[in-house]
Amino acid sequence: MTTYVWDYTAEYAAEREDILDAVDTVFSSGRLVLGPAVDGFEREFAAWHGVPHCVGVDNGTNALVLALRALGVGPGDEVITVSNTAAPTVVAIDAVGAVPVFVDVHADTYLMDTGQVAERITPRTKALLPVHLYGQCVEMAPLQALAERHGLAILEDCAQAHGARHHGRTAGAMGDAAAFSFYPTKVLGAYGDGGAVLTRDPATDRSLRRLRYYGMEERYYVVRTPGHNSRLDEVQAEILRRKLRRLDGYLAGRRAVARRYEEALGDTELVLPVLAPGNDHVHYVYVVRHRERDRIIEALKPYGISLNISYPWPVHTMSGFGHLGCPRGSLPVTEALAGEIFSLPMYPSLAEDLQDKVIGALRDVLHGL
Repeated sequence: MTTYVWDYTAEYAAEREDILDAVDTVFSSGRLVLGPAVDGFEREFAAWHGVPHCVGVDNGTNALVLALRALGVGPGDEVITVSNTAAPTVVAIDAVGAVPVFVDVHADTYLMDTGQVAERITPRTKALLPVHLYGQCVEMAPLQALAERHGLAILEDCAQAHGARHHGRTAGAMGDAAAFSFYPTKVLGAYGDGGAVLTRDPATDRSLRRLRYYGMEERYYVVRTPGHNSRLDEVQAEILRRKLRRLDGYLAGRRAVARRYEEALGDTELVLPVLAPGNDHVHYVYVVRHRERDRIIEALKPYGISLNISYPWPVHTMSGFGHLGCPRGSLPVTEALAGEIFSLPMYPSLAEDLQDKVIGALRDVLHGL
């Protein structure tokens, strides 16, 4: 039996009755699109973060796209972000016609190096897009100061940071808007695709609601384009409502898994995750680092362990973004990390015996290098 980086089956077995009840609740309600489940989830997710507005959408990528458009980002504008991220962060910037501008990341936390942002701001810069990567937050105070000084919007990419905190503030409550993904692997995951945008601004909220519904404010009447069909599904919303009530438990489970890795692997040559000052980490993925990464991953396969790399190709090195003119060597830390980082199994229902299997195999392989 192969051990994977993520598996939902044990969690589903424990929550099956509630998940199926959520499905039946929606199917019995008479409302299958933008009904009480979406309304309820939006209120509850916003309240959990202490933010007044939440707009549910169909996936995390469109959460970014619609948020950028609602913040007024469009063709020719520049958005400063990182290349050490999942491709959808940059796909979304490209989708609105804007230009991604990259800064490097810190070598220890793998998060945006906010000290590099000021020198990348130009008259075309419209927004800053920090990615709260792997489960912890970017240092926000320098970005907030720059945004205020230059009149820029801040859009937080929170796809990997549900429940993370930075100096006591929740990820998603520190910018002008925040985009979330509820892809099944996420800290708060649906049983399919889903996403949401949080904002404190009522005008941004109204714009997002138009954008996710063809540009309409009333049925059949388009007020403004471009609009989309980007609605959060009622079934996924009801499932997310149920799972939101268990989010604190999921976070505790992830932190327990992380502690066991730290205790068992702290004396090895693996570089374990580093907590940035002021952060509460939620460990969406447990990313470690080793110069012999590829050999380690290959050597673990006979043990029945299949690991993941988040992410093997920095976005600026992908052929699909060659038009950005960001050559290899321009982001040295990001590029170095891509050759050394890999993820260990991490999910709250990971059984201790399976984690012990991974730890034991890793120690064997590291000893033999």
